[in-house]
Amino acid sequence: MNRDDVHARTARNRRRLADVLEGLGPAQWEAGTLCEGWTVRVLAGHLLQPMLVGFGRFLLASLRHRGDTAATVDSLARRLARPGPAELVALLRRHAGDRVDPPRVGPMGPFAETCVHLRDLARPLGLDADVPREDWVLLLDHLVSPGVAPGLTTPARAGGLTLRATDAGWRHGTGPAVAGTVEALAMALTGRRAALADLDGPGREVLARRP
Repeated sequence: MNRDDVHARTARNRRRLADVLEGLGPAQWEAGTLCEGWTVRVLAGHLLQPMLVGFGRFLLASLRHRGDTAATVDSLARRLARPGPAELVALLRRHAGDRVDPPRVGPMGPFAETCVHLRDLARPLGLDADVPREDWVLLLDHLVSPGVAPGLTTPARAGGLTLRATDAGWRHGTGPAVAGTVEALAMALTGRRAALADLDGPGREVLARRP
């Protein structure tokens, strides 16, 4: 998969996210997501971070938070979420095609976020909004690769398990089996515990015990 294709998929998914966000009511914008402590509105702000916050600005914010990456990301997300919903949607559409390759993360980082964060907001709201299945397969390949973008998952999470997609011809690893849709597998590997209920197999409990 070349960079141009990854960027094209990211842009398409951002436009999909904008469409979903545009269709939400006021209460849904303030509803919780699978990102702990974040409402849909804060998550929308976070989705703008790769395009609106350069590396220098992120570094300065990190220094203010004494190198605490989680606190830095949270602070930036809340700041970027200050505009109203209509403006956030417009910004996401306007910058959907921005090509961003963050240091150490590359284009797969922003791509992964478009997949996972769409479901982070859609799952709690009971929405079926999703990205194409082939995007999840691409993300799964990345999540189990040695060069996985920092912060997405940990090598130990998938280690010693056979991961098998029930809706695609995707399989990885050896050991106790964990089976589920490509979406559920990717969400679980990125730490979304809500997705564990959608998985089956003797390896599910092993995966559930891992941080």
